[in-house]
Amino acid sequence: MSSAFDELKWRGLVYDCTEGIPEVLAREKVTAYTGFDPTADSLQVGNLVALMGLARLQRFGHTPIALAGGGTAMIGDPSGKTNERQLLSKEQVDANVEAVRLQLARFLDFEVRDNPARIENNADWLMSLSMMSFLRDVGKRFSVNYMIAKDSVKSRLEREDGISFTEFSYMLLQAYDFLHLFEHHGCRLQAGGSDQWGNITAGIELIRRARGERVYGLVYPLIASADGVKLGKTEAGTVWLDPERTSPYRFYQFWLNQDDKDVIDYLKLFTWLDRPEIEALAHALLERPEKREAQRALAREVTRIVHGETALAKAEQASHVLFGGEIAGLSAAEIQDILADAPSSQVPKQAFEAGGISLVDLLETTGLAKSKGDARRLITGGGIYVNNIRADDVSRAVALTESIEGRFLVLRKGKKSYHLVQVVQ
Repeated sequence: MSSAFDELKWRGLVYDCTEGIPEVLAREKVTAYTGFDPTADSLQVGNLVALMGLARLQRFGHTPIALAGGGTAMIGDPSGKTNERQLLSKEQVDANVEAVRLQLARFLDFEVRDNPARIENNADWLMSLSMMSFLRDVGKRFSVNYMIAKDSVKSRLEREDGISFTEFSYMLLQAYDFLHLFEHHGCRLQAGGSDQWGNITAGIELIRRARGERVYGLVYPLIASADGVKLGKTEAGTVWLDPERTSPYRFYQFWLNQDDKDVIDYLKLFTWLDRPEIEALAHALLERPEKREAQRALAREVTRIVHGETALAKAEQASHVLFGGEIAGLSAAEIQDILADAPSSQVPKQAFEAGGISLVDLLETTGLAKSKGDARRLITGGGIYVNNIRADDVSRAVALTESIEGRFLVLRKGKKSYHLVQVVQ
């Protein structure tokens, strides 16, 4: 690609932009920022669009600033919201900022020589900002008519409960962020989701009126599946970037299960694969859709970016377990995660003492076999597995040492009938 704009355009990342953006990104090295409000202690997959957008700008030589909204999170952004946000305490916001800061660092290069990334926190300037100076220097430059014409405000005014003055003022605070970053870091481009267009253009207008300078804005599309479901929203809840909230296995499965209609677009948006690689996967999807090569590539690449190589290897191993893959090396927590939807039983630890529990008895106890006779037939027929290893001896006993961290045993009947045995005190 000849410029960052060409790259963003090809990948489907340009929803709208101010005039002059293609030319500026082609001929100049620009400092650009994107804000991330820490309303939770983790970002979620919907934030990946903006994160990857900022990282792509850096790879084309531009300087990225990731702005953690430690100040604006105290107020609440009305954009895309039908109701007022719940206000967070300063302690909650500070803790969230630190958690989000670590996640931002996975996407940006802070060591590169010419255009190292920066992470800023707008609490550093907003929390000490005088109300009187803010009203004089910022508020005076905007009419109420200008502000209520913005979609994020207009849609709320049309509702019965309206919008609080607190959230109404959010636009001006974000505009002030742009002005601050322009003055202190030479930032001339703000990027974000399309729901941020009103806030971004307010910042552009503030800099024009207050400093007589021209700056720019670019917004990415808000991503939804072909069925209209917002990205990252599943029946099980939000898909988070924090491995404690969404395990790498669940994260990997989320991408692996994407629909054929979405997967090529997602490869463009969320991976570093180039055009020839993605075109090859698009061809494979067309010719061999049942192999799901594009989905596997998507799951691998995004999991690698967010969680790293080690977590990816564990996620792939975990994914193979349901197809009879090796269990050795996986933790009890990972086994529990993989088999969360499988039937389970609790067996007292004492049952495994004095030489272990008879496999025949264990199969009957867990319901995998209807009776001891059925259990013997299943074992001799080669249809029973303990921890995905075939057990074909009807006299076999299962010892506690075979359990995973003394907590779980995995039984399988045939190819797909799994049962999780939980060892309890």
